[in-house]
Amino acid sequence: MFNDMLPFHLALNNTAIAGTSLWSLALYLGFSPVGNWIAEQLNRWFNFAERSLYTSAEEFERTRQARESQNFFYASVFSIIPFLIAGGLCNYGVEITLGRGWSISMGLLACVCCGLYELAARDSRHS
Repeated sequence: MFNDMLPFHLALNNTAIAGTSLWSLALYLGFSPVGNWIAEQLNRWFNFAERSLYTSAEEFERTRQARESQNFFYASVFSIIPFLIAGGLCNYGVEITLGRGWSISMGLLACVCCGLYELAARDSRHS
């Protein structure tokens, strides 16, 4: 269905997409402070870059809350890109070393382990 909309043929490997997604989720959960730091830095940069677009201080202050909320949303979405890249590299490494059949299994195992680690880390921070 996706290939019918494009004028060229695009080969999608479902195993690679699923494995990369699982590894990305595992890395995002396992390194959640890094993800939060990336989102904060992107948010700061978006706010700084958008400030230069306004010539009027009144207009800037009037729309500040909506813009900052929108910038934080964009920063949160864009903060997963490094984890997608790292997840793709991890998935590629598993496919090269163990074979294509193991990529989803190892990604799922990594998701469970990193999810449990994140739950324990949050529990220890709150108590």
